[in-house]
Amino acid sequence: MTLRHVFEAYGWHVVRGVDGHDADSIKRAVEEARAVTDKPSLLMCKTIIGFGSPNKAGTHDSHGAPLGDAEIALTREALGWKHPAFEIPSEIYAQWDAKEAGQAKEAAWNEKFAAYAKAFPQEAAEFTRRMKGEMPSDFDAKANEFIAKLQANPSKIASRKASQNAIEAFGPWLPEFLGGSADLAPSNLTLWSGSKPINEDAAGNYIHYGVREFGMTAIANGISLHGGFLPYTSTFLMFVEYARNAVRMAALMKQRQVMVYTHDSIGLGEDGPTHQPVEQVASLRVTPNMSTWRPCDQVESAVAWKYGVERQDGPTALILSRQNLAQQDRTEEQLANIARGGYVLKDCAGQPELIFIATGSEVELAVAAWDKLTAEGVKARVVSMPSTDAFDKQDAAYRESVLPKAVSARVRLKRVSLTTVQIRGPERRYRRYDHLR
Repeated sequence: MTLRHVFEAYGWHVVRGVDGHDADSIKRAVEEARAVTDKPSLLMCKTIIGFGSPNKAGTHDSHGAPLGDAEIALTREALGWKHPAFEIPSEIYAQWDAKEAGQAKEAAWNEKFAAYAKAFPQEAAEFTRRMKGEMPSDFDAKANEFIAKLQANPSKIASRKASQNAIEAFGPWLPEFLGGSADLAPSNLTLWSGSKPINEDAAGNYIHYGVREFGMTAIANGISLHGGFLPYTSTFLMFVEYARNAVRMAALMKQRQVMVYTHDSIGLGEDGPTHQPVEQVASLRVTPNMSTWRPCDQVESAVAWKYGVERQDGPTALILSRQNLAQQDRTEEQLANIARGGYVLKDCAGQPELIFIATGSEVELAVAAWDKLTAEGVKARVVSMPSTDAFDKQDAAYRESVLPKAVSARVRLKRVSLTTVQIRGPERRYRRYDHLR
């Protein structure tokens, strides 16, 4: 089976035999594709690397290194190219210069939209809001009220379920939500009551991507680049490996996307080591411009979702559990500090002798250790650190108040120890899973 057969099986119109070096051949293929209006088209063009080079065409020599002055001269002769280096002939420049045409089309569109806005002011304002990526004016207040209610009504649930509850709450407020999963929607819990699959009905808001994590993430990048939508994607944390390049591109392009990664540890994993992530969280955390959150309960999960949908300058990864997580008690101040990425969850009178730092499901273990040590008279503190990158953005005074430099005894509970150097003191102890089982 060739690539042609694959796309034909997908239902595409395939144009074969296109000479990629012949403008007329390409033009005929484009015209044929334009005539097919009920399906996408694939143009299969045959090209030769280094075309026109007498001695290097069709070889790797024309790809990985300059042709050289002698071969450039021969190539110019073979192609009949008589213009100086770096000069674009005026007739070619004129054909490619689309500034005036573009300005005219933009002016026509703006005039049309102005008429629309006059006739339908509310709809036009909503369209403008979505295209700018702005949040509804009442979103912050509604989201904070939802989070406060979660804190007031404790529930021991998996953070993937807490994530679904957050989607259920935020969905009606954010009509621009466009979700999806790589064949794992029932496991990732990214469907909500308002989800409507996109098929032939353009009014849908959920994409069943199939088993293609890279394609899913790349498509969501395109949706984000288009504007007007707020895409979220989902798969198992282990399968971020398949999506890696598109994840990195989202961060590089500073595109808004919420990436939901469930089944975050070996806590429950009957599928064995192939499905048990170890190094994935660390790799996400060291990706520049990626915000990574690993919440410890339903409250931190909702805060992480709020952070992700409000963020305008890059993607946010939510690392979620399959197993149930106990909800932690918090004051109003602690509740507000979750959004800062790290905060004091349990404390002692005066300066602590020891600081536990934990994320996700390990927070329960840290709190249990704190209870035992406190009962024995040890002055200890527990810091919940759902997002190291958000914590790093806080001012020095706040970071010092959470992790005072004077307290060198720190215990970091996490599955891996990479990326934790900044928050460990000189006398560091940590529990980690850094090998494959």
